[in-house]
Amino acid sequence: MAVLPPSSRSMGEECRGGEGAVRIGLVVKLGVVITARLFARLREQAGTDCELVELAGATVADVYRALRTRHPDLEPDLQLIRPARNQSFADWEELVADGDEVAFIPPVSGGAAAALVELTAEPLDARRLETAVADPGAGAICTFTGVVRDNSRGESVTHLEYEAYAGMAERQMHVIVDEIAERWPDARVAMAHRTGSLAIGEASVIVSVSCPHRAEAIAACKWGIDRLKESVPIWKKEFARSGAVWIEGAEARSS
Repeated sequence: MAVLPPSSRSMGEECRGGEGAVRIGLVVKLGVVITARLFARLREQAGTDCELVELAGATVADVYRALRTRHPDLEPDLQLIRPARNQSFADWEELVADGDEVAFIPPVSGGAAAALVELTAEPLDARRLETAVADPGAGAICTFTGVVRDNSRGESVTHLEYEAYAGMAERQMHVIVDEIAERWPDARVAMAHRTGSLAIGEASVIVSVSCPHRAEAIAACKWGIDRLKESVPIWKKEFARSGAVWIEGAEARSS
């Protein structure tokens, strides 16, 4: 059966066997066959736009690792790629099912580059994010760092705990990067948020943005942290001398 050339096959069309599509996996069908699609720079690195990947109990990341095993020149840095499953952006650790279509998408033309998007239990380093957004064409880097303070609502705070809906939180952080791209096309963006228990003085969230000029860097950074705080599913539990409360918007609610 003939394979449609990359230029004439659109998202959602069948990936057929042949020159442009290769099945990776075992000879005996495992029951989970995924159509993997590559675009732009990734397509050129692999020399194909479409492959059939056969794996058992696999995640989106496993599919990409299988592709890299066959095509070592594929981009190794997952921060530079956005995966999509069945034409919706997906998390790297999302499980795939038989018949799924998984696409690996580099930054689109004109979009702000997500230099780093991270949800982590490890300590945050503002300098790391600033290095990630540094660019020869940028004349300004604006960084916001939120830290844990020792007081809230007139009480002494001992520490905080952050809980996140991980997959959705990371996806929404990428959405914010895309929204920044629409408003400030020359921006490079890095954002990271902590989870788990944080002591007084520790950084809980960092947003860093580089732009050609300071005014747009400051505006984009402020817009990014405001959107993150209002739309990303991350919750804060505050521990004070009088007890612990969840902070929901402007409200403090006990468990």
